[in-house]
Amino acid sequence: MQNEKYGNSLTSEDAKTIIKNLGVLVEHFSGKKVLITGYRGFLGANFLSFFYHLKEELNEKVKIYCIDNLIVDLEDVTKDFIQEANIIHGNCLDVIPDEKFDYIIHCAGIASPTFYRKHPLETIKVNAIEYWELLDKINLTNLKGFLYFSTSEIYGDPNPKFIPTDEDYRGNVSCIGPRACYDESKRLGETISVSIYQEKKIPIKIVRPFNVYGPFMRKEDKRVIPDFLKVGLEEKKIILHSDGTPTRAFCYVSDAVEGFLRVLLIGKPARPYNIGNDKTEISMKNMAQLISELLGNIKLEFKTSNQKDYLTDNPQKRCPVILRAKKEVHYQPQIDIKKGLERMIKWYKEKYFYKEFDL
Repeated sequence: MQNEKYGNSLTSEDAKTIIKNLGVLVEHFSGKKVLITGYRGFLGANFLSFFYHLKEELNEKVKIYCIDNLIVDLEDVTKDFIQEANIIHGNCLDVIPDEKFDYIIHCAGIASPTFYRKHPLETIKVNAIEYWELLDKINLTNLKGFLYFSTSEIYGDPNPKFIPTDEDYRGNVSCIGPRACYDESKRLGETISVSIYQEKKIPIKIVRPFNVYGPFMRKEDKRVIPDFLKVGLEEKKIILHSDGTPTRAFCYVSDAVEGFLRVLLIGKPARPYNIGNDKTEISMKNMAQLISELLGNIKLEFKTSNQKDYLTDNPQKRCPVILRAKKEVHYQPQIDIKKGLERMIKWYKEKYFYKEFDL
């Protein structure tokens, strides 16, 4: 059984930390209209928490519009933050309101490999085709910034000499593999973004997130950290579906959201920015061991996945170069992997296992 409320002191602290770190930049949102697509997802929920707490800091309220087509059937973690928002359910192209938005945060998409393998055509449509159609349909008269979420997956499985990876690396991606629907559609989404800016000067800002994790990432998300935590807390073990050698640089969500907002507000249009933590690269085995220690030294188990092609085209290493974001939008992630996991575990225990842990 899960707790009915998803916001707590931890998520409030995260939102207030982002606001504090952004400083005077938050004034850009004063009195503005903001559209968040895919608002029920992991990142959408974190943006809603940010704007919910931001209202205490601004003289004029931000007017929030939220759209989601609910294709991924996960529980709603946004209910604590949407009392004053305009909520719309349906496909963006069908239900987009006739409003002049100042900022658009386009979170709509399917980011978990389990779900984009299940919905490959929908993934391509959302990331590229419907994204292009949305830009043609929406009223862009007052638009000051449009945030397009690309992904570190566009780099594919880089040659080791290109790791850590900067934005100029062109990628090593299969166009026909089981991950292609996501990787290639995001690459096309970037091409669309750049081309539309060149022709129409629409201020589209591009971010490439690197393995973001944290509160509001639900236990049925199917990505690696939620999987480790879910099985670890429910079954007192952690299951690895590889030999544990692949590495990732994980970025705690408050650091990531701050970076995304910095790019939206002061980043250069049609210029991709890596957003991640370049100090947190860790192997899956070491990640499992760290989570095991934080949960109380539970056992590790190696097991072949029952998902077809689970490891096909799976990158062996992923770590960003973030010099562009540091220099141009003053981005500086602060939370290390241990502290971030401690915060995520606290949120999981409170929201999914609160009776077991007497919370």
